[in-house]
Amino acid sequence: MTVKQLQKTIDNWIKNYGIRYFDPLTNLAILTEEVGEVARIISRRYGEQSYKKGASKKLLADELADVIFVLICIANQTQTDLTKALQANLLKKTRRDKKRHKNNLKLIKR
Repeated sequence: MTVKQLQKTIDNWIKNYGIRYFDPLTNLAILTEEVGEVARIISRRYGEQSYKKGASKKLLADELADVIFVLICIANQTQTDLTKALQANLLKKTRRDKKRHKNNLKLIKR
């Protein structure tokens, strides 16, 4: 599925099941919550944090999908074409970082 198709699919879902988009500030708060859930999983699974006794172990894939869903909602309601935005962003990063990471001694494997 392309990003454009994803944006359309989520827009259709919102219109059919969600009634309407939450306002942008509400979606920003929801996005923050979802990113926090991703952070919780990663800090416990890959970091030094441990799970609390009885805490549910959520699926990282599901939480990442929640983040993408809300990001796309925000893009849709602000008329942002994510395909164009991602292409422009990648071009910006390529120009800016063409040699930067290759010359970063911290990243070069020894």
